[in-house]
Amino acid sequence: MRFSPLLFIICILVSCFLIYIDRPESRPQALTGMRAGFNDLATPVLDLSVRPFRGLANIGPWWKRQFELADENRNLRMQAAEMRAWRDAALSLQERNARYREALNLQADAAEARISAWTVADRSNAFVRSRLIDAGHEDGVRPGYPAVNVYGLVGRTVEVGRSSTRILLLTDINSRVAVMADRSNARALLVGDNTEYPRLEYLGAEPDLQEGDRIVTSGDDNVMPRGVPVGQAVRDRDGRWRVALFSRTAPIDLIWIWPFEPVQAPEADPVIELSTPEEAN
Repeated sequence: MRFSPLLFIICILVSCFLIYIDRPESRPQALTGMRAGFNDLATPVLDLSVRPFRGLANIGPWWKRQFELADENRNLRMQAAEMRAWRDAALSLQERNARYREALNLQADAAEARISAWTVADRSNAFVRSRLIDAGHEDGVRPGYPAVNVYGLVGRTVEVGRSSTRILLLTDINSRVAVMADRSNARALLVGDNTEYPRLEYLGAEPDLQEGDRIVTSGDDNVMPRGVPVGQAVRDRDGRWRVALFSRTAPIDLIWIWPFEPVQAPEADPVIELSTPEEAN
């Protein structure tokens, strides 16, 4: 069946007219109202007709989620059982440690004696790595006290004012701290060089050190207490040992100053002369 040219032209004109009036800016207000009313009437009907198909489509993901929740619940139960075992072991070790301390007459470091302070200024530049905190001599801070955050050792106090203190960071070129590997007790000196990863010096020819070893203070320098977490051992591009500091895990904001009194040299202690029984008589 062939269309006449007149019918073809009429179809083209009608199409152009419909396209023109379908534009939002050219659409008649009456047509817009009719379309809005039709949408209002059709939307509830369409929603009711789609609900069964929507429910069928959600059955698969719902059951998949139930299986995932069951597996997650099973894993959490296993982890809870393991944590209970570790808790019992920790309580047993805590009790044994308390008995050892009592037998050896050891005094644990009092965590409540630490001085809390906030960082108020960053004094770091190309040549210096330091922080200024809002605690000073009036708060009990003294030069040489270790400064730690929630992750590990940050540095030590060097300039103490009445209500402020400057902390020399471990990354500063003037920082020197005696450290050791927690796994092998390999001793070294942590030397700052104004980079984010201070060096490990004086390790020896063949040190018992591995990538990822936990580095803590050794206390050999009588400047820092023993066992304060410092970081992890890493190698740089040149194969030299460095330390990725724990304290750099988060911004250094809240800091605790750890009052630490070094052990006095024997010459500084008074000599007590004991008399023999013959001298006493």
